[in-house]
Amino acid sequence: MNPIAFKVFGIEVGWYGILIGLGMLLGVIVATVRAKKENLPEDTVIDLAIIAVPIAVIFTRLYYVAFNWDYYGQYPAEILNIRQGGLAIHGGIIGGVLTGYFFCRYKKIPFWKLADICAPSIILGQAIGRWGNYINQEAYGRPTDLPWGIMINGVKVHPTFLYESIWNFIVFFFLVSYTKKKKFEGEVFLFYLMLYSLARFFIEGLRTDSLMIGPFRTAQLISIVIISGAFITRSYFIRKKA
Repeated sequence: MNPIAFKVFGIEVGWYGILIGLGMLLGVIVATVRAKKENLPEDTVIDLAIIAVPIAVIFTRLYYVAFNWDYYGQYPAEILNIRQGGLAIHGGIIGGVLTGYFFCRYKKIPFWKLADICAPSIILGQAIGRWGNYINQEAYGRPTDLPWGIMINGVKVHPTFLYESIWNFIVFFFLVSYTKKKKFEGEVFLFYLMLYSLARFFIEGLRTDSLMIGPFRTAQLISIVIISGAFITRSYFIRKKA
């Protein structure tokens, strides 16, 4: 499939960017509806998105570039070329959470409450955005003989983008349904961190393009840290509430 969707005044617009933009737009819509149900002004989510989305995108790129510095140090002009991919979601999560925290401090809004509102939107955006990897023919897995494998450069490989997208959609529906059952503010967001990172740990093991720290896959190490941190935080809040 051609990664370029169309051209505007000679400028190429890629499917990768369109899908990421669509995921963000739907995420904002979902979060706005959820904010209204939680008695927060609808403008709260829009105001946060205006700030958090560009910062998150910058962090996704910086994270990716940092762990590929051997290449980008030689070709610095490529750092700004994100149309071919190269956005690491863990960087976006870090940037988004930091932005959300300071936004809540400034607006005097409970951070954990807003985090719960936005969590399903984040995973929804990830689920949709993963299809951009398919169109760019990236983020795929090692060779496989499974019937649902996809052909990349003449080799049948694991469609890891599909595994993650399906899981993310499942997590999205779980988080939305769990909202009314949550035991404390922040639990929905913590479940998002744990469930996404759990799947990412195993799926990352199938990929052939992982960012590395020495002999270890960066995403797997980060996933372990996130799962552990979210689990400990949830346990602390449950004990505190008891």
